[in-house]
Amino acid sequence: MERHTTSAGHDQNANRPGRAPEKVFRRKHLLDLESVSADELRVILENARGFKEIFGRSIKKVPALRGKTVCTLFYENSTRTRTSFEVAAKRLSADVIGFSIGTSSVAKGETLIDTARTIEAMGVDIIVMRHHQSGAPHLLAKRVEAGVVNAGDGTHEHPTQGLLDAFTILEQKGHFEGLKVAIVGDILHSRVARSNIYALTKLGAEVTLVGPTTLVPRTFEQFGVRICHDLMDGIEKADVINILRIQRERMTANYFPSIREYRLLYGITRERLQASKPDVMIMHPGPVNRGVEIDQDVADGPHSVINRQVTNGVAVRMAVLYLLAGQNEEI
Repeated sequence: MERHTTSAGHDQNANRPGRAPEKVFRRKHLLDLESVSADELRVILENARGFKEIFGRSIKKVPALRGKTVCTLFYENSTRTRTSFEVAAKRLSADVIGFSIGTSSVAKGETLIDTARTIEAMGVDIIVMRHHQSGAPHLLAKRVEAGVVNAGDGTHEHPTQGLLDAFTILEQKGHFEGLKVAIVGDILHSRVARSNIYALTKLGAEVTLVGPTTLVPRTFEQFGVRICHDLMDGIEKADVINILRIQRERMTANYFPSIREYRLLYGITRERLQASKPDVMIMHPGPVNRGVEIDQDVADGPHSVINRQVTNGVAVRMAVLYLLAGQNEEI
């Protein structure tokens, strides 16, 4: 039978019932979650579950990417994402190159493509890239032979954050179908919110976006989500509350009067949490602005899974790197 593939290399016949799960995912790059199918998402999450089991071993390494080289190319600052990718690659036995933009030829005017081609000439198999411009990883993927993983591009998407959030929800709640997820905060400038929306709605969750009208415009309704500008209305029935920080570094105008007023209207406090479900789950992609979008006793409280998100980030990124580059290797 003739096989048809998309430009991303995804086999459109792979979703037929009865096909082995590994065959569903056939991509060279992971640039977004918008183009990723529900079946592909499930394959990534299932692989992440398997890789997380390695964390309990005395030797937390497998040879899945032995002989491969992964480069982290970050044009923006990062703590969790960059470190997580590097730990994930090392646990898969890959060689890792951390590329520092501040001390590179980029400061002398070298273009993104020339930088990437220089890195690729060193035998790199996967480039993990973060960039302040939306679409930069897509441009890179068209110009290099190496696989490209989007680690966040502008306000567009952050696919592995969306995946690790979905994995954490699945681990805690056991399912997605009918689950109510409230995403609270600066939706307008958030690449995390977009990736979460794509992943969760495809997997069957009901997503509500909560925040001021300036940061949660009605245009987001086209994503198949509910819009709510009243915090208590948005979180009272939620099974999961994913809290986003205010991204002042991306703002070009005043979207609310003051941080103090934002906290008064949309900050998640212990008192407000009492109006939610008893088993509500609190998430935050970080970095956390304590005392602004979330109070300290909520961030560190019994409902919080923020640290678990960091742990799960390594497992999910191991799964992504393995699926992109190591499926022919024995684990």
